[in-house]
Amino acid sequence: MSLAGRLPNSTAARVGGAAVAMVIVAELAVWLLAPRERPPEPAPVAERDLFTPAELERAHEYRGPQRGLLIAGLAVEGAVLIAVALGHPAPLRRALERLGERPLLGGAVAGAAVAVLTTVATLPVSLVSHERAVDAGLSTQSLGPWLWDVARSAGITALITAGGTALLIALVRRFPRGWWLPGAGVVTGFAVVFTWVAPVVLAPIFNRFEPLAVASPARADVLELGREAGVEIGEVYRIDASRRVTSLNAYVDGIGATKRVVLYDNLLDAAERPQLRSVVAHELAHVAHSDIRRGLVYVAIVAPLGLLFTRELALAIARRRGVDPATPAAVPIYLLALTLATLVLGVPGSQLSRQIEASADEFALELTDDPQALIALQTQLARTNLSDPDPPGWYQSLFGSHPTTVERVGAARTFAAADR
Repeated sequence: MSLAGRLPNSTAARVGGAAVAMVIVAELAVWLLAPRERPPEPAPVAERDLFTPAELERAHEYRGPQRGLLIAGLAVEGAVLIAVALGHPAPLRRALERLGERPLLGGAVAGAAVAVLTTVATLPVSLVSHERAVDAGLSTQSLGPWLWDVARSAGITALITAGGTALLIALVRRFPRGWWLPGAGVVTGFAVVFTWVAPVVLAPIFNRFEPLAVASPARADVLELGREAGVEIGEVYRIDASRRVTSLNAYVDGIGATKRVVLYDNLLDAAERPQLRSVVAHELAHVAHSDIRRGLVYVAIVAPLGLLFTRELALAIARRRGVDPATPAAVPIYLLALTLATLVLGVPGSQLSRQIEASADEFALELTDDPQALIALQTQLARTNLSDPDPPGWYQSLFGSHPTTVERVGAARTFAAADR
């Protein structure tokens, strides 16, 4: 019997009502925050018109199993969280119960323990995914350095989770029924602080960032495009991504004093000047449109209902198990509910991201007036990254943060036709 089937009707109604409200608010947030000026409809493009049969076969053979591994990883993580939330194994349940003597410290320990446990449980799936990337030529990391990265990432996640769960238990003890309201403020504040400090505190743990040389042609292009767009860029960095991957990429990060444009060294070495200008113009669009702030506003809007759903589901499971929701024993239950809320809210979040990215492409086309450069860039990115140019619709809807390659090329062709 399912968990929902074991809940009283009134409890199931509260959980279901909170879930529906959460999704409705998230979709309203997407409508509110989506760029007002929508790009024209992309021209229809078939992937076979852009890539050879051999290129498509190689991309499909790589990306298909990788999608399966992603789903498998999520399933393993979910199974672990469900098992721990329901009190299995028994020794772990007893250990969590003993942590109740010091609730805040116990909440931190419980959160860190669950974070490490899920990392260990999903390690085999992650390892297979990594080895496939190595075999495909996308990853340049040997097993030792890769495991060291996993360990450091797990440690950071455990520390963050420990702080979050300790604060959660404190809020639940102070506001037994209404903790989700101040909790939403804490989540939003944490998102802002994390966005601000991550580029200068966390990112350098994994990569080396070097400001582009003053005489660098790439830096000159970035500054020139920034002036044309009326965008205050901040700093422009080169990142040593080739230590880990062969893929090409660029991104904007940070807010305020930590705002920056980051270019992969692979991109700087492999892309021709028109393609590099196209990708830089795209990233400048995110600065011009304040897209990082837009993402933070999305978090602020969805956090209250997301945490309300978390509270209702966690409370229902805790009551069913006879667990005090204000003790460390309830931490796995909260993490299970919060993970489910995050997964659900990620779907409209990806929907918003795709609209933002399409708008950034349109901005880049208008700034460079070079649709052929964007087409060349997108096809080069797909070839180098072994991207599926036209992935399954279900996968794109659930996880796609950018338009597909065929959609982005179609948008460039629409722009070219309209320009002429």
